Amino acid sequence: MLKVGLFFGSFNPVHMGHLIIANYMADYTHLDEIWFVISPQNPFKSEEDLLPEANRLALLELAIAGDNRFKTCDIEFNLPRPSYTTFTLEEISLKFPEYNFTLIIGGDNLQQFHLWKDYQKILENYAVFVYARTGIIEQQNVASHPSVKLFEVPLLNISSTYIRQTIQAGKSIRYLVPELVRLQIVLLGYYLNKLNRV
Repeated sequence: MLKVGLFFGSFNPVHMGHLIIANYMADYTHLDEIWFVISPQNPFKSEEDLLPEANRLALLELAIAGDNRFKTCDIEFNLPRPSYTTFTLEEISLKFPEYNFTLIIGGDNLQQFHLWKDYQKILENYAVFVYARTGIIEQQNVASHPSVKLFEVPLLNISSTYIRQTIQAGKSIRYLVPELVRLQIVLLGYYLNKLNRV
């Protein structure tokens, strides 16, 4: 049975930090593939500065081109919004019953995991791999659940928010995102203004 890690995110835009995490999970766990699941609307995030999902998908496909361990997944594009992980997991498991899915989340998400819709149901049915910097995860109820496995991953201190702010400030994002992604963002003028709805 193919073992697939589901790496959820807005990827607004995808950056080198995302790819380092995915690469780590592909190299240091039993996972055969990592699927980047693009969330059209995260229930915990504002839609401000959110590029349309089709554009974010296109940038992500540029970022992972040539690496057959990585795939994009747009399953949430046709699901009710905002996107709740529990519904997505149900849908993806029905669509691909021959695959074994593992959820990949960050340490910050783990701290709020108890606020997620049907979080106990997720823990009962799926493994949860958590990436974080050395020593920043506090052991708490969710972290000690048998379905949860913690990984100390080398993370870059960058975020999609920082990249958008850098673009709006007229600064270079070279080396923060894959070069093909940077070129596409520059070519199409993404994130130059707030509420860019290109």
